[in-house]
Amino acid sequence: MRLLFQLLYNLILFPVLMILTVFSMVFNKKIREGFLGRLKTISTLKEFNKTLNQSDTYWFHAASFGEYEQIRPVLAGLKEVEPHAKMVVSFFSPSGYNNVHDDHIDCKIYLPFDFLWTIRKALKLVRPKKIIFAAYDIWPNLIWIAQKRRIHTTLFAARFMKGTKKLYPVFRNFYQCVYDCFRAIYTVDKVDYLQVQKLVKGKNSPILRVLGNPRYDQVKEKADAFTVSHTQWVLDREKRLIAGSVHLEDEPIVMEPFAGILQKYDDVSLVWVPHEPNEKNSSRAESFFNEKGLSTVRLGKKTVNLPHAKVVIVDVVGILSRLYWYGHIAYIGGGFSTGVHNTMEPAIARLPVLFGPRNEQFHATGELIKTGGGFEVRTSDDIHAILDKLFSNPEYFLKSSFAATNVIHDNLGSATRVVRGIIRD
Repeated sequence: MRLLFQLLYNLILFPVLMILTVFSMVFNKKIREGFLGRLKTISTLKEFNKTLNQSDTYWFHAASFGEYEQIRPVLAGLKEVEPHAKMVVSFFSPSGYNNVHDDHIDCKIYLPFDFLWTIRKALKLVRPKKIIFAAYDIWPNLIWIAQKRRIHTTLFAARFMKGTKKLYPVFRNFYQCVYDCFRAIYTVDKVDYLQVQKLVKGKNSPILRVLGNPRYDQVKEKADAFTVSHTQWVLDREKRLIAGSVHLEDEPIVMEPFAGILQKYDDVSLVWVPHEPNEKNSSRAESFFNEKGLSTVRLGKKTVNLPHAKVVIVDVVGILSRLYWYGHIAYIGGGFSTGVHNTMEPAIARLPVLFGPRNEQFHATGELIKTGGGFEVRTSDDIHAILDKLFSNPEYFLKSSFAATNVIHDNLGSATRVVRGIIRD
């Protein structure tokens, strides 16, 4: 059965994917950048190969910047245990490759094309002791060839959403051929564990463990580095609504209720952070809020010293995680399009968090909803009602604020468990 799926993947599925990718390059800058970056991967690995000695090499893979935030504490922990080991990190997306800068990384590459000959060449150059995947970005030939060469492969922070197509007939058989080739799979929680069990069975199946999500540890560590002098009691902060990573698809749902809240409460202000803070997105927000009679000002520089205005439009990148510590409540974008962004950063900053319905891929959103620290919203009326209650009822706000932060603290320690698992299993 595996041979059949390998032929299907290599003769039909992956070639079709490559044709679609080449066609999409014409219209999509990110796809084009990633494709061109992959063309340089083997030459980069040839240079890296010259630096190899007798030390072990670990190859980590993350789809993008967000997944690397899961890898970061694990890589740091592994480097602490094996300081002489070499660390290779591959990315699928330019958002990871361009924005990750970590002294623990010895070689940073785009993931090579998943052709049989390309993967064989890459593995021959890297000679990894183990290949470690974060979350979900699994490439079949890399897994199959690694197993054939007796290279240990691990998947951590594995999540299987309810209704995943991986468990559908036919799909299930294909994914079973891939996941069965892992040596170890570490899931985020027990629900994911039970889902993976449906896929991998038998005496040669991978080691399965529930080890949590190391991203909780990374968010906590990042917050600790910033909050030594920012421990202000949350009720003493200015009443700011922080709208982070707002997508175009969020705007029709959130803009009207945000304006309504700002008009109702004189002491409430808004910090508006577009997912892509370009001139077009900033101008559109500026025009909307000005038409509602609300004063706006653009931040214009990387600072958390926010100007006094009803609406501050953030037109720079790299400061959102710090801005949450100057807010009261957060709305996180993406939940009406590709999927909600990072809800952990506002939660650790003690903010109740609102987000759209596309959030099931993240463990934290489910925990936030369950504990009352987060709120899934589907309509403008939902947003207005929840914000109104949070801003008008201090007791309700504090209960939600504590619940949000507790979600982070209750899930710490995963990075250490994953490092221990990588070394032991």
